[in-house]
Amino acid sequence: MNTTLTPKHTGTLRASAPGPDLLTTVDAARGTRLARYAKALGEPTRIRLVDVLARHPGELCAGELLPLFGVAKSTLSHHLKTLADAGIIEARHRGTFAYYLIHPQALDDLAGWLGQTAEEGTPSADADPSPDLPAGPGMPPERLAGKRGERSI
Repeated sequence: MNTTLTPKHTGTLRASAPGPDLLTTVDAARGTRLARYAKALGEPTRIRLVDVLARHPGELCAGELLPLFGVAKSTLSHHLKTLADAGIIEARHRGTFAYYLIHPQALDDLAGWLGQTAEEGTPSADADPSPDLPAGPGMPPERLAGKRGERSI
C-alpha cells in the first residue's frame, strides 16, 4: 500500500529570532548535569537513598543503609555507585568500608532549576489546570481507547 504524504505548509520556512518566552535559562553544561541527576534519580530506591543521606548529617556506611531498604548488598552498592557517578553523593573509602554523604550542591542545583521552572510555568489562577493529565504512572484507561477506528494502544 503506497501512501502519499503532503506537507501541511507550503512555501519557505524562515527562522526568526525567538521571543523572550522561548529562551532557555539552562546552558548545555547545566542541562547535561541536570539530565545526569534526573537519570540517576529515576529509580525509587535511589530517591529514598538520597532522602536518607540528605536528612542525616555526616557520612553513613553502606552497612547502616542496608537494613532500611530490604535489597541485596550488591543491589544497594549498585544504587550508591549510580548516585555517586552522577555526582549526587560522594563515596569515601576507608579500608574495606565505604561511607556516603550527600553533595548539597547537586541537590541545590536540581531544586533551584525545578523551583524556577515551577514558578515560571505556573498557570494563572483562571487558567485550566489540565485535569485530563494522568495522576499516576501510565494513561487512564479511557484515554487508551482508540477514536474513530484508530488502533488502541
